[in-house]
Amino acid sequence: MFTYFCTMLRIVLIIVFGLHFQFLFAQALGTLKGTISSNGQALPFVTVGLKNTTYGASTNTKGYFEIKNIPSGIYEVIVSAIGYEKHTKKIVISESQLEVTLSFELKENQTNLNEVVVSGTMKEVSKTESPVPVEVYTPALFKKNPTPNIFDALQNVNGVRPQLNCNVCNTGDIHINGLEGPYTMIMIDGMPIVSGLSSVYGLSGIPNSLVERIEIVKGPASSLYGSEAVGGLINIITKKTANADKLSIDLMATSYQEYNVDAGLKYKLGKKVNALLGINYFNYQNPIDNNHDGFTDVTLQHRFSIFNKLNVERKDNREASIAFRYFYEDRWGGEMNWNKQWRGTDSIYGESIFTGRYEVIAKYQLPLKERFFYNVSFNSHDQNSVYGTTKFNAQQKILFNQLYWEKEFEKHSLLVGAAYRYTWYDDNTVITQTNDSVNPKNKPSNVALPGLFIQDEIKMNCNHKVLLGFRYDYNEAHGNIYTPRLAYKWTLNSKNILRFNTGTGYRVANVFSEDHAALTGSREVVVVNDLKPEQSVNMNLNYVTKFYKEKFNLGIDLSAFYTRFSNRIIADYDSDPNKIYFNNLNGFAISQGFTSNIDLEFLKIPLKILIGGTYMDNYKVENGTRSQQILTENVTGTWAISYEWKKMGLSFDYTGNIYSPMRLPLLGELDPRDEYSPWWSIQNIQITKKLKRFEIYGGVKNLLNFTPPANSIARSYDPFDKGVQYNSSGQVISTSNNPYALSFDPTYMYAPNQGIRGFLGVRVRFK
Repeated sequence: MFTYFCTMLRIVLIIVFGLHFQFLFAQALGTLKGTISSNGQALPFVTVGLKNTTYGASTNTKGYFEIKNIPSGIYEVIVSAIGYEKHTKKIVISESQLEVTLSFELKENQTNLNEVVVSGTMKEVSKTESPVPVEVYTPALFKKNPTPNIFDALQNVNGVRPQLNCNVCNTGDIHINGLEGPYTMIMIDGMPIVSGLSSVYGLSGIPNSLVERIEIVKGPASSLYGSEAVGGLINIITKKTANADKLSIDLMATSYQEYNVDAGLKYKLGKKVNALLGINYFNYQNPIDNNHDGFTDVTLQHRFSIFNKLNVERKDNREASIAFRYFYEDRWGGEMNWNKQWRGTDSIYGESIFTGRYEVIAKYQLPLKERFFYNVSFNSHDQNSVYGTTKFNAQQKILFNQLYWEKEFEKHSLLVGAAYRYTWYDDNTVITQTNDSVNPKNKPSNVALPGLFIQDEIKMNCNHKVLLGFRYDYNEAHGNIYTPRLAYKWTLNSKNILRFNTGTGYRVANVFSEDHAALTGSREVVVVNDLKPEQSVNMNLNYVTKFYKEKFNLGIDLSAFYTRFSNRIIADYDSDPNKIYFNNLNGFAISQGFTSNIDLEFLKIPLKILIGGTYMDNYKVENGTRSQQILTENVTGTWAISYEWKKMGLSFDYTGNIYSPMRLPLLGELDPRDEYSPWWSIQNIQITKKLKRFEIYGGVKNLLNFTPPANSIARSYDPFDKGVQYNSSGQVISTSNNPYALSFDPTYMYAPNQGIRGFLGVRVRFK
């Protein structure tokens, strides 16, 4: 009886479960499809997903997407794309409605406070989901104050300052939170293209029309990107070919007779290759000396750059792209009556630099089920220059390879990779000469830097996320280098996010010839010891909050940062007015402060306000003595205020920045120039008229007409120091013709010499 009962029970269970599974497998499955566009143009590579599920897809080149086999239920559709605001919408899949068709019109973002997709962790993730705070800026912000190059455009970014280092040739670098240019890594499409020798003159000539967005990470990122990413990194992301206009032209001229042309053209090579061509041309040949020091206020430039990017359409939307850029520039600054016949002579002073440069960048996703990516870049930089009578010829070639693997687990997002960087460098200075005193010959400097890195992003639950990272590099001169990283993100709710980041950074000693001050003026460069790698420990606390009200939307981004350096390499201008000493710091250096960004958008009136402010304290402690870092301000602020009359097609932009005093390099106790700069500000206004395919814009730059003092160049009337007398120790002495004991020196530089000027331009776009 019991056996019979068990047999019947088994039969009943089999029938019940069989019917249940039959019902499940027979359940109707639905489809979600549609198109996504922006400004009437189809958007490819847009991510479409159903929240809290594994169902998702990406749009093709025509902006079309389709997700199949969706079980019945209520879902939230999430649409996200790089540089566009995220969209969400609820849908219902049921037996009565198995097919749902949607269309989305995405709006471009203008600031880093909006939710966009970024690649701050070497992977494309939502900004709100990234455990690492990343600031994202699109061309919409930079159009509020149009500039002929990326270097000048960054003056609109809070905590980032383009620093001019020479009154004559206007060389410059990018400061992040007060740290000098060598601590900032400049990348194009994730590749460390602008570094080393090219940091001086390689920041110009990137066509603005091809820039999709600029990502900025403040603080060490060495665990992913290696040396140079100590103070932070700036990643210039170029447009995907399918996202670009068919033709775009931007022409601009200023009352200084500066002329800039920026053009972009999209075309196809066959059926599966989309191409994007960008050209930038800049010409300024009008010497001006408004401060009457006998020298050009602004460096004269003749610059040409061409950029070509190819994207290949592949199966399953796998990535494949390659880009080429060529850059040539002829620039000079000096005495007003200088021309090329005086190049390298001691008759009339001039600084003349010829730069030739080409770059190749490629990315390829391997045809495997797993997500393997291979990146490679190569650049060659050739500089032929003279600074008065000092000739400086240098060549640099850098090859960078990187292979990495992305893997998503249930709660883990893993990134594992290997990188290899090879730098070949040669110049005509003593730094690359052999020790053969009888017959010294130049010997190129070859540096290989292999590395391994791993990163695990752990989603503990919906509100907490932890990122662990570690990098290992090997340098022939300095041995093993380790850089760990930790990040924590706490999502309090949908409007409040708290992030904490800490890690270490390092920077391998660069050839001192990359420091422009070593070449110009009359100072002698002295490298005291073999330079050791710089090391740093960094902490960053970031808080983001948003307020959505009936009349306005408000976003606030607050950060506090702290970095402690050991073995820091500092250029000492103070110990001897005739020399620049390079040595590792016998002590430590601190960079600390806090920064804030406010994004206010009114809903009832077309008014937008962006305000940023940074307080920073950068100092060094050596032998128990504390001193402020040279050429670094304590307070900086930026703003952009925009108002739009939509019916008239007019918009108004008021942009500007302000800087507190900074300590400047003097030439001794008798130097009559101020030790500190004043508070100073550069402010601009612009009016734009929008037509169907045209934009006409114009305005005034440097509205307050601020310029540095006329005596910024020491002894500009005697640039070859023919009237300078020295004592037995080689020190400049005071005489009746030189009462302040000065020598020629153009490094007393903190602000542009270019005063107020008007500008006018026109943009043409064909979609």
